[in-house]
Amino acid sequence: MDFDIIVIGAGPGGYVAAIKAAQLGKKVCIVEKKHVGGTCLNVGCIPTKVLLKSVETRNEVAQSGKFGITGIDIGGLDIELSVLQERKSSIIKQLVQGVEGLLKKNKVILKSGNAEFIDKKTLKVGDEKITADSIIIAAGSETKSLPVAVDNSMPVYTSTEVLGLKKKPSKMVVIGGGVIGIELAYFLNNIGTDVSIVEFMDRILPPVDAEIAGMVEKQFTEMGIDIHTGAKVTKIEKDGVVFENEGMEQKIKCGAVLMAVGRAPYTDGLNLDAAGVAVERGAVVTDMTMSTNVKGIYAIGDVNGKSMLAHTASMEGLVAVNNICGKYTKMDYGKVPSAIYINPEIASIGLTEDQAKEKYGDIKVGRFPMIGNGKALIEGETRGLVKIITDKSHLEILGAHLYCIRATDMISEISVAMNLECTANELVKMIHPHPTISEAIHEAAHAAEDRPIHF
Repeated sequence: MDFDIIVIGAGPGGYVAAIKAAQLGKKVCIVEKKHVGGTCLNVGCIPTKVLLKSVETRNEVAQSGKFGITGIDIGGLDIELSVLQERKSSIIKQLVQGVEGLLKKNKVILKSGNAEFIDKKTLKVGDEKITADSIIIAAGSETKSLPVAVDNSMPVYTSTEVLGLKKKPSKMVVIGGGVIGIELAYFLNNIGTDVSIVEFMDRILPPVDAEIAGMVEKQFTEMGIDIHTGAKVTKIEKDGVVFENEGMEQKIKCGAVLMAVGRAPYTDGLNLDAAGVAVERGAVVTDMTMSTNVKGIYAIGDVNGKSMLAHTASMEGLVAVNNICGKYTKMDYGKVPSAIYINPEIASIGLTEDQAKEKYGDIKVGRFPMIGNGKALIEGETRGLVKIITDKSHLEILGAHLYCIRATDMISEISVAMNLECTANELVKMIHPHPTISEAIHEAAHAAEDRPIHF
């Protein structure tokens, strides 16, 4: 064999798997046909957050007067999209070069081109054939579109194109109220675009805890974002989007459309049939060790369709490598945190309140509103809450949902707690520094015990 392990795809799942395998003494090759760093670094997580950071900086300056700052003409505040795009490109370039450097440092062979299976041990990359004892498929995903008629004169963007905007659209309809649609709708609204969201489900952010999703919908409405839920898009015309809602046909006029209906596993060109790899509903089938139905072939990240998050892909990569190296390891998808980067931020882990009630029946929910948090008052952002969900008998933490500033950083505390099977009783014994936003977690744990202190 040419290599011990070949990894197909250099996104956050693939490159992490390749580096860890090399560190464990394996001879590793990674094949990438487009961008090292994958969707996340190039057209996903990183560039989205760059755009949102500019929005929040502008908003902080606009609100600086209430902190005693004078001499700023907030009437002229704006975001220069061309400068923003330059900053975004610079950050992406630095991160991609960093990953390339890490691969080189760890002696991972990087090959450019499309990887195509010839058999279960052999891949074709360009005119070259390479072999390995184990192959990890980390081919990622692609943007999805609705199967509806589209007038070609209407500009229809995916998230990739929106991230490269250099001119502000005046009116845009966002089709899809999931995480991608919500983050980009928030960005567009804040740069002055008139935004409408059309969501097929009965509420925006369907995977998010219903209480928090309702609070976000209220926030967006107050921001001036028009939201239509339970709406099925039927066609995109030259001057707007047509949809059905409660049996009635409606139309929103606009100058551009963002198609944000999710992503689908990308398997085109892999020739999986040649290796006998099973695929269901477009996704490569894996077990909890990340093994496919073919011995020696693994699949991680978006391509297996289990949890389309960059950090999930990275952990799946580590799990796959451990199993290849003889260290039996399984994924636990019940403890994967998720994050949404609007302001206030949203972060979640484990079961929602509705899911916990359905699975356990009697549960306890500890809530703490941010209006009672001293640091939130200092920061000038008291919207939102922290809620911790436990079972009733032992107060074991089943899930946590944060809607507040710093939420995406604080959720890791709950991740550690849940992986250690912590109870709310144990969480209240952990001293949190004062004044911090993280104290809200401590207070929510007290509330789960029915003994809240500051609320």
